[in-house]
Amino acid sequence: MADSTFPSPVATDAQALFFDQLGVHPRWLEESVGSALRRRCDDADLYFEYRTIEAISLEDGLVKSASRQVRQGVGARVVVEDRTGYAHTDDLTLESLRLATRAAEEIAWQGGEARSVAVALERPRHNLYALHSPPILVPPEEKVRMLSRVDEFARSFDPRIRNVLASIVVEHKFVLIATAEGRAVADVQPLVRMQVTCIAEEKGNRQQGSYGGGGRVEFDYLKENERYLLFTRKAAEQAVRNLSAVDAPAGEMVVVLGPGWPGILLHEAVGHGLEGDFNRKGVSAFSGRLGEVVASPLCTVVDDGTIPNRRGSLNVDDEGTPTGRTVLIENGILTGYLQDRLNARLMGMRPTGNGRRESFAHPPMPRMTNTFLLPGESDPEEIIRSVDRGLYAVYFGGGQVDITNGKFVFSASEAYLIEGGKVTRPVKGATLIGHGPEVLKRITMVGCDLALDEGIGTCGKDGQSVPVGVGLPTVRIDGLTVGGTQPVR
Repeated sequence: MADSTFPSPVATDAQALFFDQLGVHPRWLEESVGSALRRRCDDADLYFEYRTIEAISLEDGLVKSASRQVRQGVGARVVVEDRTGYAHTDDLTLESLRLATRAAEEIAWQGGEARSVAVALERPRHNLYALHSPPILVPPEEKVRMLSRVDEFARSFDPRIRNVLASIVVEHKFVLIATAEGRAVADVQPLVRMQVTCIAEEKGNRQQGSYGGGGRVEFDYLKENERYLLFTRKAAEQAVRNLSAVDAPAGEMVVVLGPGWPGILLHEAVGHGLEGDFNRKGVSAFSGRLGEVVASPLCTVVDDGTIPNRRGSLNVDDEGTPTGRTVLIENGILTGYLQDRLNARLMGMRPTGNGRRESFAHPPMPRMTNTFLLPGESDPEEIIRSVDRGLYAVYFGGGQVDITNGKFVFSASEAYLIEGGKVTRPVKGATLIGHGPEVLKRITMVGCDLALDEGIGTCGKDGQSVPVGVGLPTVRIDGLTVGGTQPVR
């Protein structure tokens, strides 16, 4: 195992790290992938990873936890038809690599003709997050000072703020992917995320607010224009505002979603249903519907993994395929799915650069990167004025979706009543209930104010979590069910 220190600060090249510092030999790639191809298989690859993660959290003015972990390993995959054999090891030696490859072969193998591969090293086509100073190199003391300042600022914002929970998680990951096509591509992937939760209390009424952000950026990103204090202020404002919130109405009503983070509803309610594996298996509400109208003509949905410095962006996906911009729904018509190599091959389509995995211990699957709805032409204020009575949802907490039928449930952590074309009282306990494809058809106005989230999204699927981005302009949805405690009047 590697020691607990980050490799040399000059180790900014993933190929150099694996070949020079960790002792992986380029010949091993050809030997291991080639051994899988000596028996007939449809695909094979190796995924090397060296990851350093540092996490610091503060609660009630004190550092609650601080950790630094180093993880390294390699995953070997062999694919025959639709069967995947996968094995992994944290021992980066030739013998362990041979054992992992053989294990993957035995799981997937069906016999056949021999093939061979000569691996050629490549550079990623993109350079989306070249940083002068990776955030992992910032001393923990500086991060603790920032968290302490967050606590101090939140408590000074309002005396009703009784507790503050804040965290900073920084990651630096080196990956090297060797494929059956004879390609080997390496990448260095930095990541930083800050989260602030404020708890307010008044006369026994306790409410909370959360906010945060980050991306594939330098640590100074959090300092620019005191962005970390902006996150804190928004979390504190949300908590204090919720103290005076009235109970949410219940029933079918017009819902306006604010720009940015509310795009998480699009991600869950629609995005997962557009992933290739669900559609190949025919279990998605969008299966077999390419070319059909699945949304309002105002809706164009895009997944784009090439936006510089975004949390969901990658130079290459976790199969070594360059990421891209995929139009999934165009003017209401379903035009594509998100594909990894396996599902693209079985569906007769091209990979879209959406093969993703949590770590070397997990096989890849089709996943979203940055998913958002393109802007329309309506003025956001005009959208609000068009609603006599409805709900304005600005920030969301948890949610879930059933891929097979498209039904979803989301909790709104910050929402307001719209009365007489104006945003009025904050509400609490609001949940949004609906059917993903049906919701897109009920979008009647799309704002010109597209915003991406601040960089906090983490997506879960089949037990794997990966960083993602979401986005949305202000949109009006007619006839969405709101779960609350008061009947709609």
